[in-house]
Formats: sequence, structure tokens, C-alpha cells
Amino acid sequence: MMFSKSSLGYDPIPLPHRADMSDAEMQEAAQEFLHKMQRRHTVRDFSDRAVAKDVIARCIETAGTAPSGANHQPWHFVAISESSLKQAIRAEAEEEERRFYAGGAGDEWIKALEPIGTNADKPHLTIAPWLIVVFAQRWGEFDDGTRYKNYYVPESVNIATGFLLAALHHAGLTTLTHTPNPMKFLNDALGRPKSEKPTMIIAVGHPAADATVPRVAKLKKPMSEIASFHEG
Repeated sequence: MMFSKSSLGYDPIPLPHRADMSDAEMQEAAQEFLHKMQRRHTVRDFSDRAVAKDVIARCIETAGTAPSGANHQPWHFVAISESSLKQAIRAEAEEEERRFYAGGAGDEWIKALEPIGTNADKPHLTIAPWLIVVFAQRWGEFDDGTRYKNYYVPESVNIATGFLLAALHHAGLTTLTHTPNPMKFLNDALGRPKSEKPTMIIAVGHPAADATVPRVAKLKKPMSEIASFHEG
């Protein structure tokens, strides 16, 4: 149990880890990480090559180190390799996707997706060796069973999901984020409580030998469009 009503006081401790890098070392580290993340690609063509559970677990553990509102850590990750469960999730997701592409999304959204090459078929949900379903916890419970409110839940879960994607890439894995809407079926399928809302399904594995990416995916906005600096 994360919280006890009897131990909610402020108890500061010395900063346990401190980076001590020169300016040059910081420049080099920032550049190396940029190059690492520039080699991350969203892939829809997966190999069925197995991935060890421990690798997935360590990446989820990394996600769990993300900052969160009031340190409530309002997330839960369900990792799935069971074939029958992946098949059930794919069937439900594709049903939602067929409604999406049949008009539920609107013409503008469908047009925007054309360069990405997506459709209602989601074979990656069964071919990829792992699916990780991300849940946002809208409230938690004290050790006595009473509820407490979680704060900045979407922001906190989004940060943790970013940590997870970066960790999976760092481990040499490929990912695909999938957001069927609505996703309420995932609570029942995975036995998660009503306090949790599924936000994303992440397919995880290795790319197929003939994997491709849309050319448009390599077009990234320049720094001048994504950042502004007000220097003192």
C-alpha cells in the first residue's frame, strides 16, 4: 500500500544522486541522447521474436521513476504475452477501429492519417510478443480503504509513458502506440478496477525483416518551430 494516513508528514533527506559533469560533458551527453532518440521509429511490422519478461519489467520499472503530482504515481502497467488475451484485445480494438474508419473519425482526421498508411487492421496486436496497456488511476486508497484524490493524472501518466517508450528503445526494442477509443473493454479483460482508465496499448518487440516506416514520419519540425529561448 502506497500511503498510510498516519505517515503523511514531510521528511526531507539529502539529495541521493547528483550529476557532476563539466559543460563539455553535458554537451556530449545531450548530443548522444539526441542521436539515440533520433533512431527511434514507430513500426507497424513486427517480428514474432521473443522478448524476455525481465527486459519488459526493467523498462516498466524505469517508467515508475517518473515525476508525478504529489508523488501519487497514478499509473498501472499491464504487460501481456498470452496469445489468447492478445487475440481478444485485437478483436475488440479492431471493432472500434472499423467504426472509426467507417465515419466515426470524420473526413478531416481520416485525411490526416493517409500519409501514415493506417487502417482498421491491427495485426501488430497479436504478432508483437508483448503488449503493455497503460492505465491512469483516477483515485487511490489509503491503507484503511478510504479514497484519496490523485492530482495531475493525465500529465503524470503521459510523462511516465514517455519514460517507458524511451526505456524500451534504449533496450533495443521497437514500439507502436495504439489508442482505440473507447477502451473500457480493457478493464474487464485485464481485471482492472473502475478507478483506472486505460490510456494506451503499446505493442513491443523487434521489427520484422521487411519492416517499413512512412516517409512522412522522418519529417520533424525544426528547432525554430518547437522551441523559443528567452536568455538572461
